[in-house]
Amino acid sequence: MPPTTLRILISGGGIAGNALAYWLAKQGHDITVVERFPHLRATGLQLDLRGPGIEVLRRMGLEDAFRARAAPEQGMQVVDKSGKRRAYFPANKSGTGKQSLTSEFEMMRGDLCRLLHDAARTCKKKPQYIFGTAIESFEQRENSAVEVLFENGKTDSFDLLVGADGQWSRTRRMMLEVGATDGMQRIPGLNIAYFTMPLPIQKGEEYLATIYMAPGRRGFMTRRHSPDDIQVMLTSKTDPDRLQNVQRGDVKQEKEAMADIFKDAGWMTEDILEAMRAADDFYCERVGLVKVPSWTSGHVALVGDAAHCPTVLSGMGTTCAVVGAYILAGEIGEYCGSSSDNVDVDGLAAALKRYEERFRPFVDGMQEGIAEKADRQWALSGSAFSIGLYNCLMGLVSFFGINIADVFGIRETVKGWALPDYEHLRR
Repeated sequence: MPPTTLRILISGGGIAGNALAYWLAKQGHDITVVERFPHLRATGLQLDLRGPGIEVLRRMGLEDAFRARAAPEQGMQVVDKSGKRRAYFPANKSGTGKQSLTSEFEMMRGDLCRLLHDAARTCKKKPQYIFGTAIESFEQRENSAVEVLFENGKTDSFDLLVGADGQWSRTRRMMLEVGATDGMQRIPGLNIAYFTMPLPIQKGEEYLATIYMAPGRRGFMTRRHSPDDIQVMLTSKTDPDRLQNVQRGDVKQEKEAMADIFKDAGWMTEDILEAMRAADDFYCERVGLVKVPSWTSGHVALVGDAAHCPTVLSGMGTTCAVVGAYILAGEIGEYCGSSSDNVDVDGLAAALKRYEERFRPFVDGMQEGIAEKADRQWALSGSAFSIGLYNCLMGLVSFFGINIADVFGIRETVKGWALPDYEHLRR
């Protein structure tokens, strides 16, 4: 008797993993999500959706729920070392047109993760979530089944394994042939530290993102998301790379390196570095792209940053994650059917091929020129004089009403590319 559902394992319970779980569970497939963290990771700083990502959110029926939990950011300002505002860019709250640097659809990462998870749990066949373990290894059998060994010693068999485990994806490393490069392409010297710090809101203060550039290719960004706290991002492009010999995840050493890089930078530096040393949510990112020749191998596929991280510089990482999940699930439905049919497991090969054909042109457009963009964006931050020019330029951009997202090179779509419409996902 033909199977009536596909058994699919998703490795990673973040944005891409939960979005994919929603669309696949909506079709009635048997979905398992495995997440190394002991519970849903409802942490992380602010992110946004743009262009086709907003449309996917609407097709999920989640726009109202998103808006109810959206971050209250009203816009972005640029300040100098004395804290004086040099430029201001309001958020686009019109509901139409290209977003500003502050999107109309801003949300804390944990809130979006919870929103997608809760939506998936309302589907007709709820996904199963397994927390506190991860994939140890997997093997593809001749009958196309993927045999998975988990770190807790348990084994299971699936029709499809999808890696949604981030830019440092273990699934990707295991999927690629022995000797192949991992696909992670660092942008030399570019590092970002993220954390939150307590800072009560002052009377009359707005909910703003604030950018301050310091000599030595150093940048600060703070974002007010609550009355009690702000988010902080410390970005540096150093040569040589101060963090080159610091092990990723060694928080103590990473904090020491960032404190060394940012000392005597002016503005709120001392308060920010003091808060960084005490922060328990500190994370340091070595910025880079993920580029691999193929996002699939047999019955194993990648989605989100695991497949194609476009870097924070693109402003499109979250959008790529939710759009990629939508297209992958849509193509599986097209070629394999849903639980209302007798599913065709043999259709997975065509579905995975079509997923990549449909989505790679969009991703290529998002990743194009990212490394060069990093060099251009930091060209005016080497000296106090060049930063003065930068602040004047931002003031002119603000005065003439130019969209700051265009100045920063944020693309929301790619010429000639259109978001597919899957009738079976509208049911």
